[in-house]
Amino acid sequence: MIAHHAATPEPAAANGEEPVSTTYQQLKDKIASGEAIVGIVGLGYVGLPLAHALHRGGLPVLGFDIDPEKIEMLGRGENYLRHLGPEMTGDLAGSDRFEATADFSRLGEADVVIVCVPTPLGRHQEPDLSYVIDSARAIGRCLRPGQLVTLESTTYPRTTRDEFLPAMLEEASARGVKLTPGDDLFVAFSPEREDPGRKDHSTSTIPKLVGGIDDRSTELAAMLYRRGVSQVVEVESAEVAEAAKLLENIFRAVNIALVNEMKMILDRMDIDIWQVVRAASTKPFGFMPFYPGPGLGGHCIPIDPFYLTWKAKEVGHATRFIELAGAINTSMPHWVVEKLSLALNEHAKPVRGSKVLVIGLAYKPDIDDTRESPAFELIELLMDLGAEVQYHDPHVPVAPKVRKHDLRMKSVELTADSVGGFDAVLIATDHKRVDYSLLARHASLVVDTRNAMREYASDMGARLVKA
Repeated sequence: MIAHHAATPEPAAANGEEPVSTTYQQLKDKIASGEAIVGIVGLGYVGLPLAHALHRGGLPVLGFDIDPEKIEMLGRGENYLRHLGPEMTGDLAGSDRFEATADFSRLGEADVVIVCVPTPLGRHQEPDLSYVIDSARAIGRCLRPGQLVTLESTTYPRTTRDEFLPAMLEEASARGVKLTPGDDLFVAFSPEREDPGRKDHSTSTIPKLVGGIDDRSTELAAMLYRRGVSQVVEVESAEVAEAAKLLENIFRAVNIALVNEMKMILDRMDIDIWQVVRAASTKPFGFMPFYPGPGLGGHCIPIDPFYLTWKAKEVGHATRFIELAGAINTSMPHWVVEKLSLALNEHAKPVRGSKVLVIGLAYKPDIDDTRESPAFELIELLMDLGAEVQYHDPHVPVAPKVRKHDLRMKSVELTADSVGGFDAVLIATDHKRVDYSLLARHASLVVDTRNAMREYASDMGARLVKA
């Protein structure tokens, strides 16, 4: 159980002078000494590794999540995010400096509150800030002088200042608690930069951007993150940090769209895009390789560009370049299904009634993260055309219900007999644990969107189609 540190009242000063100690200095001292309790709202792909990093930095951490199953698993030291490994949750569960709870009335116990909740899109591709605002209101109901609150959820510029902060202050004011940002309340934005499954970087080693709504907030937030992150970069404002996160992911989305468009053009010319990218990558300057795929996946790249396009309309600017990239990337599942349909046709088979095996449900290799994975749309498009579809993913034994899809499927085993029983195999994700030699030997047709079958291409001949 984490010991609760009550807020220390400011000592009165004689002769009308400034107080000897301010809430700012008190919080600064707590962070410096490692006594500041950190509350993390949302114990998912961002919040859980951040909790571990700050805990490892010596801070007491109080985790909050609305999912009671996560709380129970953490209490047992079990990790529900398998790519992070059991050691992480084992470290947390065995410590008296960590506790997880679903009781959000305890937010007032934390000296620092970090919000790591989803920022999805609505039905019409509009930003959905409901999780952020709900979190802000929950914090506001417990807000007290001397707290630092940072938002990590990706969003459009000015969200922290114009929407997140007012929602907190409104709830606090309803309780009769009046707080002045920069004096007795400190607020900052620090974008998450998680990349699930990556081995060469972790939460502790990825440089952390921090921008506050004022200088004191920036300073305190940077101090806090330096307890668990090796490099913290202070930027001029929360708005700079918010916009930087969008630029990072829009940069990737636009370049992926470019290479996807190149793929479709070069396919008509019977030129292999993978060979072209490999050739261009030999240039030591002025080029960065991006690779094509069946569509965008993950929480950031398919979603973040639309946060900026929506906000841009508010200031009267059209984001034609970004919207074009989005249109190309969102069209890729349809293009892949068309390639598969044509490939089946070459084998004298219609899509309707054909048995299709999709390899990979996760959005990227070697993890179990299915957020925004294009594999879901590929499966549903094929089913809409009358195909009988199953999937294999060594990391996702049961297809989870996600924001737009509920497949209600289980992963099938890969054997010579099972593979041979399908009319086509569609590779959506190139997991290392998939036996591609088995596919090469026994599949009637393989449609490969990830260049996973490159070493078997010469042996497979017309049975292999790149998409």
